[in-house]
Order: sequence, then C-alpha cells, then structure tokens
Amino acid sequence: MGCNESKPTKDDENVKKIRKPKPWKHSEPITRAQLAKIRDEFWDTAPYNGGRKAEIWDALRAAAEAELILAQAIIDSAGVIVQNDDLTICYDERGAKYELPKYVLSEPINLTQDN
Repeated sequence: MGCNESKPTKDDENVKKIRKPKPWKHSEPITRAQLAKIRDEFWDTAPYNGGRKAEIWDALRAAAEAELILAQAIIDSAGVIVQNDDLTICYDERGAKYELPKYVLSEPINLTQDN
C-alpha cells in the first residue's frame, strides 16, 4: 500500500463524519416492502461473511437505521473505523472489513408505493 492507501486507524486525527450515501437508483423500481425484505436478508446473512456480530454488525445496523447524529455516536462508541464517510466501507479495531450496500443505508430514488 502506498502512503495514501493505508487503512485508517482510530488514532487518525481526522475522524470521518458520516453522511447518507449519494442518491442512487435500484436496478428496477422497488417498493418499501421489497426494500425492507432485502435489507433484512442482508443483515441476517452479513455476520456470516466475517467480522464480529455482537459488537460491530449490530452497531452498523443500528447506525444504518438511525438519524445521522445518533449514527455517528453509535459508530464512535463501537470503535468502528470509517473508510468511506457514507459507511459503505468500515473496519473494526482488529482490521476486519465491513462492506455495506447502499440499500441498507438509504432509500433509492426510484422507490415506489406499496400496493
């Protein structure tokens, strides 16, 4: 890794302030119920991809579902190291990588009404 590519550490002076992802579009229009279903599927299976469920995955889910100010407090108190300020890539203090899809962090611009 070059000096600009190193993994961030908790000791970095510039702790990233998190933000919602930029507006995005799902591959096809999706309802709120469909979005909730794919979010639940992600959170149910994500811990099996590695990392620590109780501490980090649960904190990431709580942060993803919270308002930004509360989300920032959750991330900071859990010791999550934020690489991308929209939370799409984070690390824990042991260096395990956590990747979150945009659909768990915000709603798509082509969200449709449930029937």
